[in-house]
Amino acid sequence: MSGIVVHLPQGSGGGLGGESYGDAVTLRLGPGERARFGRGSSTTPVDLRLADAAISRLAGEIGVTDDHWQLSNYSSTHSYLVENPEGAGEYLRVPPRRAGAPIPFEFSRVVLPTRRDTTVSFQVFAPDHVYLDPQGTGGPRESRTVTAYSLDETATYFLVLVALCEPWLRDQSPVAVPTTPQVVERLRGHAACARLTPRAVTSHIDYLAEEKLRIGVPQTAGTGRGDRRNGKREAVVGLALRFGIVHEGHLALLPPRAEPAARGR
Repeated sequence: MSGIVVHLPQGSGGGLGGESYGDAVTLRLGPGERARFGRGSSTTPVDLRLADAAISRLAGEIGVTDDHWQLSNYSSTHSYLVENPEGAGEYLRVPPRRAGAPIPFEFSRVVLPTRRDTTVSFQVFAPDHVYLDPQGTGGPRESRTVTAYSLDETATYFLVLVALCEPWLRDQSPVAVPTTPQVVERLRGHAACARLTPRAVTSHIDYLAEEKLRIGVPQTAGTGRGDRRNGKREAVVGLALRFGIVHEGHLALLPPRAEPAARGR
């Protein structure tokens, strides 16, 4: 398994004195690794700092196994919520002092209560969920066949992938892969993407490239960040189309395209 990605968006780490705290933080953890989160101090170091007086110096810990991740709640008074942003309101409540609660969601938002009118939260992209090949589910476990690319077609990241591939699937002979703002605009009419942001689309593309499709994008000297981002999108689209991960039938997942305005007579 490739492990998990923990992401704290910029300004989402709480606040002190009414000011949002902190830059964006991204952690990558492999099986057997752990990361601690909380308010932290010079004597209580944490990997993910969350600034609010209601959050303990050491609030909890994330642990990674081969096929899922676990959340430990070190608070003696507060429960934490683990939400599935891509589900129908599913969530888990991790009670105080609960150790190693297994989290089944592929994409999660961990929410901690605060004394302010907003909560503090961070995101976790789970280990790659493996699905058995429908034609190979019989026989001993070691002889079974698993899919090479295990993607959830109900997830938002898959919608992003379909939107990136749409021009080729519609045979529009595109000269460039859709940009992040174009993907946001294309998915705006989808019920699950009404609040989708460019930053979220970028995170989904990173997740597809690095965790789901396992694409190594070369870091060419002298190229800027924008060039590397374009290279990653192009690599994702190229692999998805070559192996038929996305096909014409998936276009039905996208919202209807806006018709061009009728021309005046």
